[in-house]
Amino acid sequence: MHPDSFTFTAERRLDDGVLERGFTLGGVPGILWTPASASAAAPAPLILLGNPGLDMHQMYPRFAGRARHAAADGFASATLELPGRGDRPRRPAAEQARAELLRAVRAGEPVGGEIVDALVLPLVEESAPEWQAALDALLALPGIDGPVGWSGGVISLGVRLAQVEPRIKAAVLFAGSLVPAAMFEEARQVTVPLHVLLQWDDEGNDRQTSLDLFDAFGSAEKTLHANMGGHKGVPQFAGDAAAAFFNRHLRTGN
Repeated sequence: MHPDSFTFTAERRLDDGVLERGFTLGGVPGILWTPASASAAAPAPLILLGNPGLDMHQMYPRFAGRARHAAADGFASATLELPGRGDRPRRPAAEQARAELLRAVRAGEPVGGEIVDALVLPLVEESAPEWQAALDALLALPGIDGPVGWSGGVISLGVRLAQVEPRIKAAVLFAGSLVPAAMFEEARQVTVPLHVLLQWDDEGNDRQTSLDLFDAFGSAEKTLHANMGGHKGVPQFAGDAAAAFFNRHLRTGN
């Protein structure tokens, strides 16, 4: 995927001055948010907003809210549509794995490693290079520069990018238990500062798997921010702590 295939498809100025632009890169849709303060003389660091697996339009309210908060701190933000989501071509093997996952969950059965591998590993292999190509294109734009942070999304994709992409200098990860066994070895190779959010009573995740993955990370600085409550009960102060983490690590000279 060549950055020359990068094209803006839509543009609007939000009421707080944030510039929101839709784009495509090799047919992959994405959205870029740039704070009003960004300029060629004073470029904004970039935060990549990982998608947890839903269509980008379903996630738009959450993405836009996070992007506005990031813009208030002087950061640009961007996200991409994941393979098999939105208008992108369907992935039959992944859809079958997702159906098997839902069947096991509804039946109260353990989710086998082969289901997790089939659902997650091909997604990581296809999506990680797309995010790297997006970085090539976005960092070439006036008003945007490194360092780069990763925030949220499919945790295995965050692990892969934190390991292989040297432009990513810090990552906020949302703990999840659908982690292939192979990703634990990759986690040991991650060395960037990490801030991991964990909902202690998350009904969709196995707490021990999340804790084991956190333990595996090779980063000298890694923080586990655990809060009581279910998947959708993340308190506002947890988001504030993640914002403070990026302010600490993505500001030049910090």
